Amino acid sequence: MPESGHTWQKAFKAEAIEARHVRLWTAGRVRHPDAPLLAHELYVAVLGAGAAAIEMTLSTAGPRIRITAQGPDPLPLIHSHGPGWTLICGLADRAGLTTDECGLWAQLGVSR
Repeated sequence: MPESGHTWQKAFKAEAIEARHVRLWTAGRVRHPDAPLLAHELYVAVLGAGAAAIEMTLSTAGPRIRITAQGPDPLPLIHSHGPGWTLICGLADRAGLTTDECGLWAQLGVSR
């Protein structure tokens, strides 16, 4: 039996005040206690790279939640593996850089 899921996408202005909206938007769609903080950290990492807008994507499939923060340009190394990366890796079951290197993703709900 295939797993069903949902996907939500929203572009946020690249402004520090929007980080709160990212957390609220995430908490309103998925019920994992770490998801809002994880979305916040992904957003802040891409925000630090100087993007004008950041596209956030939440995807669910069964018990899994995947959160992606994407900007228009490749991320400098410090933003894709800087101090927030430690927090992201500590909260997520899996995390990485998108294939185009313009964003970061993290996945919850998967055994390691």
